[in-house]
Amino acid sequence: MTVTAAMVKELREKTGAGFMDSKKALEQCDGDIEKAMEFLRQKGIASAEKKQNRIAAEGLVATYIENGVGAIVEVNCETDFVAKNEDFKTFVNGLAKHIVATKPQDMDALNASVCACCNMTIEDAVKDKIATIGEKINIRRFQIFEGNLATYVHNGKIGVLISASAQDDVLLKDVALHIASSAPEFVSRKEIPQSVIDEETRIEMGKEDLAKKPENIRAKIVEGRVNKLMSQKCLLEQPFVKNPDQTIEALLSGKLEIKSFVRWTLGEGLEKRQDNFAEEVMNQMVK
Repeated sequence: MTVTAAMVKELREKTGAGFMDSKKALEQCDGDIEKAMEFLRQKGIASAEKKQNRIAAEGLVATYIENGVGAIVEVNCETDFVAKNEDFKTFVNGLAKHIVATKPQDMDALNASVCACCNMTIEDAVKDKIATIGEKINIRRFQIFEGNLATYVHNGKIGVLISASAQDDVLLKDVALHIASSAPEFVSRKEIPQSVIDEETRIEMGKEDLAKKPENIRAKIVEGRVNKLMSQKCLLEQPFVKNPDQTIEALLSGKLEIKSFVRWTLGEGLEKRQDNFAEEVMNQMVK
């Protein structure tokens, strides 16, 4: 059977596969669109393991809250182009909702859980996306909060989820936005491990500008510097991003308390992909 351009176009629109892969699939399946779709899916799943060694540091951070349960999840892909793909966005946002609905205990439980929308396990759903999108996709991490919650996500790159002692949507939204902007590490001083303070003290004590200072003077200067550093790490001591004359502690005083928060930046700590576009073009020409 002759494979037409219209058939290839239809298959590409349904699967997201490349032109040559779609054409070959149709040729293998005698022009049967449904069989070709299955062929591509099987091919993608078969090659999914090969894609696991690729670098995936792009992607999206998404959050979702419903009935006092909230989730934040990071899903990585290889390129920013795929991260902006509507199919990928729908998958990640749907995954956040799924996590809220099922409340898995860990990544193994999440992968084994069955998605109500596609009736596949999350592990198989990821493989299905790898097949259609053609890039490594990895669910890197997720976290669940329960209680009085708020969230803020900035362009899919920074995600914040917070838990508070009371529900005030407007106030908590402002605090979530502040956390995204100012990147605190702790709610208050009492959360800071002594090891963090000790390490910062060691670094400050070793700085060259203090080398010639008397020991007692140097200790006082270091104490002041470390105290300032710790205040910058604490949410309650930071100047409110919308009103720097007011601290977050003053903003919340008499209204509510922040119990905990998580702030994730997309790809933090991951190896970044280095693209060689000339090589990529040559590889496409060879194919």
